[in-house]
Amino acid sequence: MSKEFFRLEGVRKAFGGTDAAGMPREEAAAGRATGAGFGSRRKANADAVEVLHGIDLAVNRGDVVAILGPSGSGKTTLLRCANFLERANVGTMVFDGERLDMHRATARQIAQVRRKTAFVFQDYNLFRNRTVLGNVMEGLVTARNMPKGDAREKAVACLERVGMANRLDAYPVQLSGGQQQRVAIARAMATDPKIVFFDEPTSALDPELTSEVLAAMRALADEGMTMVVVTHEMSFARNVADRVVFMEDGRVQVQASAREFFDHPANDRVRAFLRTVEGAG
Repeated sequence: MSKEFFRLEGVRKAFGGTDAAGMPREEAAAGRATGAGFGSRRKANADAVEVLHGIDLAVNRGDVVAILGPSGSGKTTLLRCANFLERANVGTMVFDGERLDMHRATARQIAQVRRKTAFVFQDYNLFRNRTVLGNVMEGLVTARNMPKGDAREKAVACLERVGMANRLDAYPVQLSGGQQQRVAIARAMATDPKIVFFDEPTSALDPELTSEVLAAMRALADEGMTMVVVTHEMSFARNVADRVVFMEDGRVQVQASAREFFDHPANDRVRAFLRTVEGAG
């Protein structure tokens, strides 16, 4: 039976500007959310933009969780907060038995989280001056202090898993978008993460290239990798995900098993969303 090992509680995030005292509006939003007073000099402007409104999310070991929802619903922001690419204003993370305050987490705590996670971006984020092999080796050598020989062996093995071992010496500019994304997935897997976050990994790809990236992700799911995937690919969410989280307006509106979400939509809003996205597919 799957065991929960990653959880977010009450995650809130605001963007933009400063309050009347010159305080970052994100911090002012944190004060409002927690009820902490900042005094009359630190009243936040009424136009503070909060994009996440108290998100709770639990992930079991080995699960694939698909996060769906219309554009602007906060899906990517949630994922970035989960890996500290954005700093949440309020929220708690429980990960692999450790509990931390997401707003006050220290650099050391963040580094510990990132050593156990990986992030696959929608725009690949490969080093243009590195080969395919060099891109996958880079983090192992510079961040993990792995000997180059060991790093090369690890990198080649990961590239084989995504069907890119035949392009070791190619540079990103010589690759299709789908090939670049598969290299990015290999780079993520090379660090042996306990959970991988995918931020719309196929959004920039045409249908043919999308299929090869989804095939690589499906293979990871079959191997038991824990994955949280922000996606617009309904076939992946329906056929690969264990659970679906539906977000809108910065809130989780529905959480359900993939089968329940698609076969028995919880409400009219979910039904309308599915008609729109599946009709466009």
